Order: sequence, then structure tokens, then C-alpha cells
Amino acid sequence: MTSFPKKDVLRFVSSDGSLTLDTSGRQNGRGAYLCRSVDCFDAAMKKRRLTYALGVTLTQEECAELREEFAKEISNAEVCE
Repeated sequence: MTSFPKKDVLRFVSSDGSLTLDTSGRQNGRGAYLCRSVDCFDAAMKKRRLTYALGVTLTQEECAELREEFAKEISNAEVCE
């Protein structure tokens, strides 16, 4: 549990029982934040922190798709800086 500026985190949203990456930071639904690191994402999934915080369950396929989207968003942000 570390604090980061909002520009250094990505928001995940639980809406209708599914977990999505909120790139705009404004989607409706319950949200949780992770730092912009694939290691942080992997640790959160391994310890089930996102699923617990947002009250959703994910299949391995959904988790893999979400990880891919997360990694793509991180790489896009690095290119833009």
C-alpha cells in the first residue's frame, strides 16, 4: 500500500460483474488503482487483491487479456512521455 500521484496509476472498474481497465479514469462503477508496473499487476492478481477489492471473479483467460491490455497501456504511456 503505497501512495502515488494519479498520473502514475491506472484504474480498474467493476461494472456488471466484469473487470475492465479504465483508461479515461471516469467510467462508472467501483474502482481500484494499481501502479503502472506489470510486476504490480502480477502481484495483485496472484494475491487476488483486485478481485477481492472489486468483488469479481476472473478466469485465467480474462486475467491474461486484462494483463495484455494493462501492459499495452503502460507501453503507450511511455511512448507518449
